[in-house]
Amino acid sequence: MLATALALGLAACSQGPGHPPRRGLGEGSPAFVQLLADADRDMERGAFADAGRKLDEARSLAPESPDLWTAIARLRLRGGEHLIALEAADRALAFGPDHAPALYLRALMVRDAHGAPDSLIWFEAARRADGDNPDILAEYAATLGDSGEAGAMLEAVRGLAAAAPDDPRVPWFQAVLAARGGHYTIARGLLTKSGMAARGVPAAILLDAVLGLEEGNSASAAASLEALAERQPANARVREMLARALLDGGREEELLRRFSPETRLPEGSPYLLMLVARAHERLGNRAAAAPLLARAYQPVSTEPVLLAVRDGLPGPTSVVRRALWADNAAGARQEAVALRSRFPASADVAVLSGDALLGQGDPRAALAAYARASEARRPWPVTRKAAWTFARHGNTAAAEMLLTRQVAGEPQTASALVDLARRQAARGDWRRTALLLDHALALGAGHDPALLDLRMRAAREEGDRGGAERFAALLAELRPRSLTAR
Repeated sequence: MLATALALGLAACSQGPGHPPRRGLGEGSPAFVQLLADADRDMERGAFADAGRKLDEARSLAPESPDLWTAIARLRLRGGEHLIALEAADRALAFGPDHAPALYLRALMVRDAHGAPDSLIWFEAARRADGDNPDILAEYAATLGDSGEAGAMLEAVRGLAAAAPDDPRVPWFQAVLAARGGHYTIARGLLTKSGMAARGVPAAILLDAVLGLEEGNSASAAASLEALAERQPANARVREMLARALLDGGREEELLRRFSPETRLPEGSPYLLMLVARAHERLGNRAAAAPLLARAYQPVSTEPVLLAVRDGLPGPTSVVRRALWADNAAGARQEAVALRSRFPASADVAVLSGDALLGQGDPRAALAAYARASEARRPWPVTRKAAWTFARHGNTAAAEMLLTRQVAGEPQTASALVDLARRQAARGDWRRTALLLDHALALGAGHDPALLDLRMRAAREEGDRGGAERFAALLAELRPRSLTAR
């Protein structure tokens, strides 16, 4: 769980596309410069219409300015018009191929759509164009970390420290590297020095909780995770860590009160089922624990499940999910179509539309919606649904290609590694299965009994008797001695 938590995107602590490098802003007349500055302030306060009017006026003064088109791209991104933002960013680069702000923004977009490794070439180009810019250096370091290149990340952090020694992201990145190396005391000091958790940055709050669990301070970890779960209601990993913190702190009744309803949802993970079962066992209720443990050790299904409606979700997401839960697939599709007509350039709306179409049994249209969304964003849940849809309807080659690209683009996503490993096992490629599963285990996925069982089988198929015995022992430690009530 620790390694998996630390595999969360480091970019979550960045300032993001709302605060790009501003080199080259002196281009044009004073009026043009002022209009861009005013548009920036409007964007910061959420006045997108005002910002748009100012940028329209600036366009009349300098229509081929890369600064202008970079600002337009940022405005479109902030307004959820991801696909139009891509076009504006490309136009900025057409007018200024070496324009650092445009290269930086394009790097962020490539990372969202294609994963951290593919975006590195863009960050390197931005760094060449403006090698002392702290934001470029910080995002470059974060992207190296998310690509699994710890050594290169450390070098990039040193470059950031040289350019901006007082930047709080320097100790933050150092804290992440220390925690990944198991140096938790050092990581705690560096995290405190960064001030990121105190400022409410989600990734820093999560690291604070992870360190709390490692230090035995489950109460502090639970408090941090509780606050984070309220801000990120759809984050299953945060909920699982909160459940673990409650169990570690001896708060079994509280754990059951909060998470027992989750075990009845289709999305309940084997790990959460185990935690709730252990809470029942500690309270002496083996009759309640036994069926939960039995479900936890069943092979994990790759079938898509309808996610729960939770407080704090965006309104459109809640409306579509409620319709699907009510078996009103036609209503969900109608809502999604209406949203797409209002927000045709939104990748998020395209994903929601794909979910509604998949729920109504229209896989071809769902895949088209997912493909449109992936032009700007390709998060793992979308890829997973698309891969399942392809496989379910006979195109296993496309499903495997999507999973392979996902693993290459986001090598720290354990569940993607496991899904691809299962497909390799089905083909009889046990060597690749073992490599993928070993990577997932290194990321902290060792609490999944189905994963360990598959890894044990891969060892046996490869003739690795010692490995098979080792994974069998790990699996035996994870399994309860009895799944029957007494």
